Amino acid sequence: MDNYPAIIVITPLLAALLAGIAAWTEERLSYPIALIGLAVSMFAAFKVLMQVITSGTINYRMAGWAPPMGIEYTIDLLNAMVLLIVASIAFFNLIASYKSVEQETSDRAGSFYAIYLLFVTGLLGVTATGDLFNLYVLIEITSLTSYTMVALGDRDRGPLASLNYIFIGVIGASFYLLGVGYLYLKTGSLNMVDVANILSGLHGSSTILVAFILCMLGIWIKMALFPMHVWLPNAYSYSPVAFARIVAPLMTKVMVYVMIRLMITVFGLDYIFETLNLSEAVVWLATIAVLAGAVMALAQKNLKKMLAYIIVCEIGYMVGGAWMGNQLGMTGAILHILNDALMTFALFLAVGSMVYKLKRVDFIDLKGLFGKMPWTMAGFVLAAFSIIGVPPTCGFFSKWYLILGAFEAGAYHFAAALVISSLICAVLFFKVFEICFFEPMPEGHGHGDSSSHVTIEEAPLSMLIVSGLVSISLIVAGLYSGTIVNTIILPFLQ
Repeated sequence: MDNYPAIIVITPLLAALLAGIAAWTEERLSYPIALIGLAVSMFAAFKVLMQVITSGTINYRMAGWAPPMGIEYTIDLLNAMVLLIVASIAFFNLIASYKSVEQETSDRAGSFYAIYLLFVTGLLGVTATGDLFNLYVLIEITSLTSYTMVALGDRDRGPLASLNYIFIGVIGASFYLLGVGYLYLKTGSLNMVDVANILSGLHGSSTILVAFILCMLGIWIKMALFPMHVWLPNAYSYSPVAFARIVAPLMTKVMVYVMIRLMITVFGLDYIFETLNLSEAVVWLATIAVLAGAVMALAQKNLKKMLAYIIVCEIGYMVGGAWMGNQLGMTGAILHILNDALMTFALFLAVGSMVYKLKRVDFIDLKGLFGKMPWTMAGFVLAAFSIIGVPPTCGFFSKWYLILGAFEAGAYHFAAALVISSLICAVLFFKVFEICFFEPMPEGHGHGDSSSHVTIEEAPLSMLIVSGLVSISLIVAGLYSGTIVNTIILPFLQ
């Protein structure tokens, strides 16, 4: 079917409209509408990836209009992979979220599903589009829905976190849009391929330099690269659990994809690494981001906050790899988009189950949790091992490529930061393991005396099944890392 690229994005958009209508008429229909919409989108994304692997890049013109007048979806190996990641995580998270949505947003569940679908639509559109202004519009769709979701979360702190997110998000969007404006002034086009062809003869232009810097700053703010990260910890911590489980693994990774797309497709690696020669400065910034994220995570006493700062650290991994200036670094960065999405999703699935049962995830609330929620904790442990980089989990392999790329580029400080941050993550997670396993559950925790038998109170089966599948995928993705690199990443980079 030739229309699969459009189906990926349009289906969740139409489902959002129907779910919104159902929220006002028959709210119980909102969930199955959302589930069906995302299932169709995931299937279309899988078909597109298979088609790109076998037949090459897909150029899909919306409504048949040719660029620059029309919007073109250009699907290559990179964004075909990211599209499948986004659609799959969105679908499986929705399965796992039914109970938590009922618990947290029972009076507005239909509205939640409609906004959720709009958020996913924005992410899918951002990944698929080949138009710079359309990219801006779709980024803002994801941002606006994110602001709303954060405000719907913690009733006391959610609105303030959302307001802070809005202020910083508007600044990031303004930087990017201004950069696109400068590009349009010089090229007269918004189509990425057209702009790239014109820019090849304008590498000495100061206007293009300003446009590049503005676009990068905007994307770095959106992805929460340190020190532009201040919106992320509260936004992720205070949003509804069902939304935190999708925004944490996807939002920053899609923004990293956008950065790589602009670097490779629009501006060109020759311009970035030879003409501008900014790679060393950005790698140093990424090094600081890696260490700062890990150190800030050490200071947290809440599990969600700790994981939010670990995400800041992970962003540094991907930015540093992409700016290393060699194939190994870029391979590690792209592979880590997939791996970190899976790892973060697995962690937040486990945390979501904890929140569902405990309501809070301060460290003091986690005492004796291994006995109370053994299957949830098993998934959490496996995800933690992957974040640390324990083989054969997928986290090890992308870190390995990043370290090799750092040594090839002579960026030994970045390699050292990777190792140090992994050690800090080991300390952090083993601290959590100690609390959950060795510290007895206090009296009044619902089980009487702490020395008595602990009743197992696991999360609902829908949460456990998804958590188990994603946790297993961390090992599967690790074992097939070579296949992913050879089939998708290296052909894209060549």
